[in-house]
Amino acid sequence: MPSSPSPDVPTGTGLDPDGFAFAARVPVRWSDMDAFGHINHARMVTLMEEARIEWLMAARSASESDDDVAALIMSAMIVHVEIRYQRQLRHDDTPLRVGMWIAGHRSVDFTIGYEIRACGDDATTKAACVASTQMAVVDAQAHTLRRLSPTEKAFLRSWMRPQDGS
Repeated sequence: MPSSPSPDVPTGTGLDPDGFAFAARVPVRWSDMDAFGHINHARMVTLMEEARIEWLMAARSASESDDDVAALIMSAMIVHVEIRYQRQLRHDDTPLRVGMWIAGHRSVDFTIGYEIRACGDDATTKAACVASTQMAVVDAQAHTLRRLSPTEKAFLRSWMRPQDGS
């Protein structure tokens, strides 16, 4: 992860070979299951949150010397969530593999993309869930939206897949 990117950081420089900026392993709890034996749709949002927090905390630790990046990570709040369920996940599929990347950014927000797979799946297996969370950037003291700085945009761009653009 770049600690202080310049505004001209190429797209995708922070992605792993599978096209993810970060991949988390999230355990499935018994309470995440529904009466039909698969992960409850509403609990999937919580599992995504756990993966996202793990990524953002790792990014914050890696960029502690960069105040702009720390401010971005600590000031983002969810404004929109989309999930497409493509196949069932069960308790036996734990821990889930949640691959994430930046799907796009605009002046005051950015979108995180997710691919969620069972523990035994490889990156070529169709994801059980594909999802996104749109994150607005907030001035915590003024309680208003704020614009992304050029440094923040470059940091986000380093985690974008080339086909997602900027």
